[in-house]
Amino acid sequence: MGEGRMNVLKPNLKATVITLLEKGLSQREINRKTGINRKTIRRYAQLHHRAIFEETESSIYPTLEGVDTGSSVLPVQNPPPRPPALENPPKNGSACEPHRKWIEEQLRLGRNAMAIYQDLVELFAFTHQYNSVKRFVRRLKKKDPRQFDRLEFLPGEEAQVDYGTGAPTLHDSGKHRRPRLFVMV
Repeated sequence: MGEGRMNVLKPNLKATVITLLEKGLSQREINRKTGINRKTIRRYAQLHHRAIFEETESSIYPTLEGVDTGSSVLPVQNPPPRPPALENPPKNGSACEPHRKWIEEQLRLGRNAMAIYQDLVELFAFTHQYNSVKRFVRRLKKKDPRQFDRLEFLPGEEAQVDYGTGAPTLHDSGKHRRPRLFVMV
């Protein structure tokens, strides 16, 4: 497709998208229900809001074609009102919110989102999708960074040991060998 072109929906799908937008469904929900790409839905939502705005503006300020006002400069006017807000704004809450405390406890125990989801389904008859749990867990992890305990000891009282291999080095025999390393901190 060329630049600036967009997907053109059939009239029945366009009407469906606009109806669902007016009912307050989010673009993601409309995508799930209709299978229409979210970018296409967003574009039609913008066009629809622009059409509502222009319709409202033209009904408030009728055109003055052919009418001589006696002045070539129009008086300063207030800007037109914004288009009306949707009746039912999209929901931003998570389906996992009722189980927040339980999920936070599971995260403190070190469990991952998949295990938490499986337990939600088994223990609480959770009917929503795994992705909603995954998004909720991701948000909680952003708020709660992992906690670390700082251990302080006197010198020589405790040590941390690690073994490994180093970078290849040239040996006396002319061959490259990887030295074994022992680190004690």
